[in-house]
Amino acid sequence: MIVAALQQEFEMEVNSTRKLLQAVPENELNYKPSDISWTMGELAQHIATIYYWYAGTITQDVYDMAADHLERGSPADLEATLDLFERNVVQARAALAGLTEEKLNTNWTMKLGDKTILGPMPRGIVARGFLFNHIYHHRGELIVYLRATGHKVPGLYGPTYEESNRK
Repeated sequence: MIVAALQQEFEMEVNSTRKLLQAVPENELNYKPSDISWTMGELAQHIATIYYWYAGTITQDVYDMAADHLERGSPADLEATLDLFERNVVQARAALAGLTEEKLNTNWTMKLGDKTILGPMPRGIVARGFLFNHIYHHRGELIVYLRATGHKVPGLYGPTYEESNRK
């Protein structure tokens, strides 16, 4: 039951993420709200990259980020980021299709070479926190970037302020 719910949520949220990434204006890819923030292009690319992590998180008990090499393209190339997102969604969807309730309860660990970054913890906890919630967190940041630069935010869970009659 939980796996089916995660798969349904994934499909619904992929559509929302796609709408949000498509709303990123190319002329604002270098915008960042502070010196310590990512640029809008880097943030969009990070969101697209998280979908890549689904396969390693779901199919491997120990996921070594140091051994994983993903060609992302430039964060200043919006088309590259959109392509990255679409490729990663296909891989994530395939990984989710092989997920079982039993596998949600097995321990998972993230490493960076010899250093443990996360875990060990049940894969189901990782799926919610590291994958699903991580995307939602960064989508919220991207919405703030869009509004700060005067751009429209697409409705993800209904109409946004810009889409309503309250203008």
